Amino acid sequence: GMVPWHVVQGMHGTVMVLPRDGLKDSAGNPLHYDRVYSIGEFDLYIPRDEKGNFKKYGSSAESYGDTLEAMRGLIPSHVVFNGKVGALMGDGAMKAKVGETVLFIHSQANRDTRPHLIGGHGDWVWELGKFDDPPAKNLETWFIRGGSAGVALYTFKQPGVYAYVNHNLIEA
Repeated sequence: GMVPWHVVQGMHGTVMVLPRDGLKDSAGNPLHYDRVYSIGEFDLYIPRDEKGNFKKYGSSAESYGDTLEAMRGLIPSHVVFNGKVGALMGDGAMKAKVGETVLFIHSQANRDTRPHLIGGHGDWVWELGKFDDPPAKNLETWFIRGGSAGVALYTFKQPGVYAYVNHNLIEA
């Protein structure tokens, strides 16, 4: 139980090594970006008491047994970006100007996911996070395997609010 518990209790973060000579399209032409955003998607399993309220503990270690029990149900209590509900809203919103190209780095430590930028798409996408592989082009939704990270590049063409979601919309 220790390894899965670690994944849902603290395996958060991404290490992405970008190519020394920069990103390239499928023909080997250089691609540029103006901003980079890292999005960590997490599924959390927070134990509940007999009344259905979330339990509180003095430390993560104290929650070990109850958290393992909650994990056995395979239904997360929360699915969040960057560690908390609403992390990409308000002050945490990922901002860009019209004409800017943004590199989105998306990771998920545990389950498969399908990032989607409502109103946009992935102009260039490295689903496997391997930059030696040629990127896919113009994906509406891309697939990130659990325990890995992938990258999408998008150039914003008009002003607006673009919602970044897991395309399993019941978890969005």
